[in-house]
Amino acid sequence: MEKYSQYRDRGSGIAPFFPISSQPAGIYLPVHIFLFLFKLPFLLTISTTYFLFLQWFPLGSLLKKAILWMILGIPGIWWIDLQIDGVKKGSLAKKHGGRVPEPGDVIASSFTSPIDSLYLAAIFDPIFTVSYPHTRQVQYISLFGAMFRALSGPVEYPPKGAKMTDLKTLVAEHPKRVIVVFPECTTTNGRGIMPFSPSLLTTPSRTKIFPVSLRYTPADVTTPVPGQYWTFIWNLLSQSTHCIRVRIAEVVYNDSQSLDTAAEKKEKYLSNFMDTLGEDSAMTSSSDTLTSLNEQSSDLNDQEKKVLDKIGEALARLGRVKRVGLTIKDKAAFINAWSKRR
Repeated sequence: MEKYSQYRDRGSGIAPFFPISSQPAGIYLPVHIFLFLFKLPFLLTISTTYFLFLQWFPLGSLLKKAILWMILGIPGIWWIDLQIDGVKKGSLAKKHGGRVPEPGDVIASSFTSPIDSLYLAAIFDPIFTVSYPHTRQVQYISLFGAMFRALSGPVEYPPKGAKMTDLKTLVAEHPKRVIVVFPECTTTNGRGIMPFSPSLLTTPSRTKIFPVSLRYTPADVTTPVPGQYWTFIWNLLSQSTHCIRVRIAEVVYNDSQSLDTAAEKKEKYLSNFMDTLGEDSAMTSSSDTLTSLNEQSSDLNDQEKKVLDKIGEALARLGRVKRVGLTIKDKAAFINAWSKRR
């Protein structure tokens, strides 16, 4: 691993992109094979039925959550270790008073595995978004899209033609839904917190932001390296049980001062620009202008940095890890080097 030393954080030595190896099965390999072959048909049947058909029917939130819990239960993900800042164990039912995400709130979640999205969907029935490191806008995606994203490579810029919006708009349009943001923009192995996208800075100042950390035991179900579909399925189904350690931090508010003014100026400028051009030239030039404005918005003032730092520190504390300086570009370079090695 010395040849990959440049992909370790310089300050802490943490390597957030390395895949976590499973424990050798040894004499229990036949048991693991049996568990895998026994669970696989059930998982494929229920997952295929839900994602191809049932999710498009008006089944209701409770029924959809029940099906998602079945999908979680088949691999043995039924032990949930939940802790909430400011709430003692066993007292959540008595007084939760805004300690857990509710409709209209935003979740800033760690991003390590497809199970992240599946678990959050089974609990909160949220709206999932994709964040990018150079823009404050997000892309609205489905649950399956969020799970597939965890098995895909890092993407630095939104794909051409992607429909982008911001969290302020999503909160206004979906007041009865929780919104999930993965601010790291790409998956890690859970051993470090990467720098955040500025997308969280479009959250309205009165909207609650809940940092949520998800960690797994065993940790080999994390997917820091893209394309490891069968490895993930094997690690998921060949074990008897998996434990999710869920930690929810106290609420963080976006109290950055210049955000609303900057957003209004950007929207006004873009509107005026579009009005001064013809229809054909507007379609060509608006894309470049919007990209330029998004890149400019990535320059943060001190207050905005404090908001992101507060959320990042909360996720690092919840996961008992450290923040790292490695970016999405570093992960892309690591994947290229790792692929050549393989």
